[in-house]
Amino acid sequence: MIINLQTQITPTGDLVIPISQSDALPDQLAAVAQRLNLPASVLQRDFSADASEVLPIYDTEGQRTYLLGLGKEPQAISWLRSFRKLFFSQKNKLSAQVGIDLSGFDAAVIEAAVLGVLGGSYDLRLYKTDKTDTSAFFSDAGQLTLYLPASQHPNAQDAVTRAEAMGQTQREMLDLMNAPANYKTPQTLADWALNSGRQYGYDVRVLDKTELERQGLGALLSVSQGSDVPPVLIVAEYKPEGVDAVHTLGLVGKGVTFDTGGVSIKSSANMHLMKSDMGGAAAVLGTLEVAAKLKLPIHLIGIVPSTENSTDGRSTKPGDVITSYSGKTIEIIDTDAEGRVILADGLGYLLRHFRPDVVIDLATLTGSVIAALGYHAAGLFTQNDELAVQLAEAGNRTGERLWRMPLWDDYKEDIKSDVADVKNFSGKPLAGSISAAKFLESFTENHPAWAHLDIAGMAFADTEFGTQKNATGFGIRLLIDYIHNMA
Repeated sequence: MIINLQTQITPTGDLVIPISQSDALPDQLAAVAQRLNLPASVLQRDFSADASEVLPIYDTEGQRTYLLGLGKEPQAISWLRSFRKLFFSQKNKLSAQVGIDLSGFDAAVIEAAVLGVLGGSYDLRLYKTDKTDTSAFFSDAGQLTLYLPASQHPNAQDAVTRAEAMGQTQREMLDLMNAPANYKTPQTLADWALNSGRQYGYDVRVLDKTELERQGLGALLSVSQGSDVPPVLIVAEYKPEGVDAVHTLGLVGKGVTFDTGGVSIKSSANMHLMKSDMGGAAAVLGTLEVAAKLKLPIHLIGIVPSTENSTDGRSTKPGDVITSYSGKTIEIIDTDAEGRVILADGLGYLLRHFRPDVVIDLATLTGSVIAALGYHAAGLFTQNDELAVQLAEAGNRTGERLWRMPLWDDYKEDIKSDVADVKNFSGKPLAGSISAAKFLESFTENHPAWAHLDIAGMAFADTEFGTQKNATGFGIRLLIDYIHNMA
């Protein structure tokens, strides 16, 4: 699909007119009605511009115009979701050429709108054998035209470039997250990262099981013991060419490609969704690729400890004590609290080999954070007030929202062990996301700018793509926005 910009509205295919819900709505609809040679009363009666509301209108020659509601005071996420839902639901009906009338809006909305359009192309039917329908619009011959004033074109082109870079990477991350365990192993993530690094010019190294054993990443190895699939540690590093990077950002993402819970096995009801337990890895890998595509002026390191958490006679057992990469010992109380264990080695490796100004880890870590925040925000844990504000503002701008949770030392009691330096689970049916964050904090070497994002409720959710929960790609837009403002 080709995206171009024009000033004069001369649609040759379908036309989309986005409209926000405001006091000016009757006048806006009257103007649209005049353009379409319709009675204003018809549109004013049938269209209220609710978020994602769609009213298709046909002229006498069969050309379609879609009125697309954005709701009241639409933010970036409203634009993205409304356009994604429209283009997904209509993708096999759209003509090869589609225009969007943005003449009444600032170019600032374009990135979210185009991301929504591109997101509408996603196909969750990864392994179906009867995929016969095709979309003319989302084919190579498809063309999207954005109509807006010429003065907006330079900013609009920048926004289109960013959206195309993110959109392609997000779709690949959705495919990885939605893939089942027999199609996705830790090596699958490593191969993706290696290919991406070669294509976009950043360094990727993969530590295999032998190297993990040699270097002593005991926490990651302990989680992998019950699986026939070997673990890996992915180390990706992007440095912009010809630009002095002002800041160094270290990212660590949980990459559990399937989680049975180990010996502390999960119930079977939703275990099939545990193919999604690599949402943190997807955010980190996706952010590295997008940053390299856009040549952002940031020194970026991404660490992904990746493994399966399976169960057999070799599995780590509750009560075992293991030694992490940092040298700290961990008493394993619950083998289903494995994400924080592998992140301990990821953080340890990052801090020993790099000196990042800021450290952020992301993980689908606890059900507790879902109990606290539902499916509308990820949990944000940090002792750094400035970093908390910056990340929360990025979340508000992108719609990938964060809510700050306490990280007080009162919760240290929850991770005290009688026999080891720390234990991986408090054993209490409360404050689970906080005690998990306190566990991670003990492996940060008191870094002054560390944040933990528990994205368990946000990385896999109900969407228009399918009837079950599926991947969202949460975190990539959030982190790219944060980096833009950081740099």
